Amino acid sequence: MSYQDILYSVEDAVATITLNRPAVMNALSANLENEMHRAFDQADADRSVRAIILTGAGAAFSAGYDQGPSPTGRRKTDPNGLSVAEFIETWQRNDQVLADKWMHMWKLGKPIIAAVNGWAMGGGFWYQLACDITIASEQATFSQPEVRHISNTTFLLTALCGWKVANRWALTGDHMDAAEAYRIGLVNEVVPHDQLIARARALAKRIAMVPEPSVRLNKAIAMQGLSASGVHAALLLEATLGALAHSSHTPEREHMFAIQRDKGVKAYLELRDGPFLPEPMGPKSAKGMAARAAKK
Repeated sequence: MSYQDILYSVEDAVATITLNRPAVMNALSANLENEMHRAFDQADADRSVRAIILTGAGAAFSAGYDQGPSPTGRRKTDPNGLSVAEFIETWQRNDQVLADKWMHMWKLGKPIIAAVNGWAMGGGFWYQLACDITIASEQATFSQPEVRHISNTTFLLTALCGWKVANRWALTGDHMDAAEAYRIGLVNEVVPHDQLIARARALAKRIAMVPEPSVRLNKAIAMQGLSASGVHAALLLEATLGALAHSSHTPEREHMFAIQRDKGVKAYLELRDGPFLPEPMGPKSAKGMAARAAKK
């Protein structure tokens, strides 16, 4: 199976799927997302594969959903030229499929280990949440900054870390570093950056030593049990409320989009995130920015 936006390899019973759009921090285009799920299916169908590693090329795991224009020349987030009904429909159709994507990952017979090598933002943050296990580089940074321009969070964060933790990070879009992600239970382990893939592979190979039926069924007990306990219903509710959040256009949001149309994505992100600098943690914290300035 050939791919354009991911790298796929199998070695020692471990399939590695690498998001491979490093020039745009592995932003999730429709094609990349489709290829990633095809690769999940390819690995799941390969009886020689016993575990899957998901990681990113370059400085990011994934910076989230692509903010650039679509092949039609317009951004789906931009209501310009659409009726209210058309804009709501766009988001309802988009958000209803997200729960299916997480369920797809949970129904695989092979566990997915996220090896978070850098920025995990927005949709990239969500994908590592949906993986069965997450190992983070000490250089990893996590956040959902899109809430700052009106967007939804995901109930996966609440299910994993608790509601007070989820509210702290989802209501601000603030960045958290790898140490904080470990403290709140978002990730299983934080490792030196240059050891990330080796540690992920070592864990995947330990899993591969366990009989296949045991791994497959015990993953099902955890993930299908979680789904049956109510998380799937919560994700369906999330899709409905997420569509409302995405389509709740305001004058402030329109101003941001006007800047995006006229001056591009960089100016738009500076307008959105500038008031929140410095971030409490990570490369854009006061400490992080000072360290970067010193290196220059």
